[in-house]
Amino acid sequence: MNLIIDEGNTSIKVALFKKGIQTFFLSFAKDGFQESFLSKVPLNEVTHCIIASVVTEVKERFSFLEQLLPDVLYLTAETPVPFVNKYATPHSLGIDRLALVAGAVTRFPNRNVLIIDAGTCITFDIVTDRKEYLGGAIAPGIAMRLKAMHHFTSKLPLVSEQFFDTEQFIGNTTESCMLSGVYHNVACEIEGVIKKYEAKFPSLITILTGGNQNYLQERIKNQIFAGSYVLLEGLNAILEYQTKEGEAHVTNIG
Repeated sequence: MNLIIDEGNTSIKVALFKKGIQTFFLSFAKDGFQESFLSKVPLNEVTHCIIASVVTEVKERFSFLEQLLPDVLYLTAETPVPFVNKYATPHSLGIDRLALVAGAVTRFPNRNVLIIDAGTCITFDIVTDRKEYLGGAIAPGIAMRLKAMHHFTSKLPLVSEQFFDTEQFIGNTTESCMLSGVYHNVACEIEGVIKKYEAKFPSLITILTGGNQNYLQERIKNQIFAGSYVLLEGLNAILEYQTKEGEAHVTNIG
């Protein structure tokens, strides 16, 4: 059984996979993580673990697992992945984007796939039907855009993320104008990007994931596949790939 850990900026997501099937999931607060984790996550069948983190000091935070499990892998830019990485600067590529691409090629092998992660930033990543990752784009997310308007234009209020009906896109207050300018424009922007990729890559499948996935999937007219656990599935695929590579190496030596 594989233990999958994804540490973001605000929470730590934990999943268990057995033979490629997710059997367990919990999201933990960072405060008191170790105690909560040990009390709630069954480790008796776990043989391999992968940890992905976007913050520093990851090994110090999860070192307790090295005492409990036989195999703990920390995902880095050097970790072998189950696709061809053609990114020109692979060491600057976020590990979350690596995991999402791995999840995409696992769900949709031999297909052109566009992965859109709508979180703090909105990332667009394209992987071809030959499992070649080419790159994509990074844009500011909803919360970032709202904060930026207040930060760079002091007379505009600081508006938090909230529900906004993009069908009512004509604002009649400063706040509703700001919300329309962000939420409606983000939805239109994503639709426009999808169309550009569809024109270049035939039979394209689009995956939408991330913190704003549920809100946006109802407002984007393009056909999309919404997946909340694509990143975790990708981490499991990367971990499985290490196991297969190791077995192949042993076989070749033998």
